[in-house]
Amino acid sequence: MTHSSEASRGRAGGRHVVTWRAAGYALVAVLALVGAGLVGASLNQPTELPPQPAAEAAPEYAAPNPPASATPVDPDLAAANPDPSATPAFRSGEMARSEPTGVTIPKIGVDAKLMSLGVDKVGMIEVPPLTQAELAGWYRLGPTPGEIGNAVIVGHVDSQETGPAVFFKLGALKTGDRIKVARRDGSVAEFTVDGVKSYPKAAFPTDLVYGPSDRASLRLVTCGGKFDRKKHSYPDNIIVFATATAAR
Repeated sequence: MTHSSEASRGRAGGRHVVTWRAAGYALVAVLALVGAGLVGASLNQPTELPPQPAAEAAPEYAAPNPPASATPVDPDLAAANPDPSATPAFRSGEMARSEPTGVTIPKIGVDAKLMSLGVDKVGMIEVPPLTQAELAGWYRLGPTPGEIGNAVIVGHVDSQETGPAVFFKLGALKTGDRIKVARRDGSVAEFTVDGVKSYPKAAFPTDLVYGPSDRASLRLVTCGGKFDRKKHSYPDNIIVFATATAAR
């Protein structure tokens, strides 16, 4: 795969920092995700359909209109009536930047290695090769999991070579499920799922995924919806929204 170099090493995703990485999130997402099979399938017809998010899985999220510009805005992902007894959001300032090496999601049996992904020569986000669909990929031009900002991990739902892939069951996650991301410095960033939702690729919520955040957040992305036999792809993206709740 072709990797592009970072134009800035400032803290991407932070509320008060505007770097190429922050300003370029929306542009990268539009090029790579809108109308494209970011992590779609190359199957003629899947033998097993992946689970889809339940309608009540993310009631606080409304599908946004396509972004009007490449300038990110602050997403509002807070629940309307937060539970005062719930674990408070982990403030990630204590975690230095460290490349993630693996992601574990006990609820759906995921224990996968992570590869580093950038953008290719035409500005589209790279994805793991379909021959290695058991791997997920971290978008290295954004924050690392555990840093302040939205860290993004993508994975295939299935492939002709392997059948069900690393994020095949991503749509089965629900609020409260746990995600762990191992980091190269030996630490582990632990996240709790806030919600799961399916969005049409033509209305991909760019700002909610790639935009800035004032907390340590994680976005997991794969394909979903009803498989289109004519196009040999899925029409939607399933997105998991999660917030860091611990580090060890």
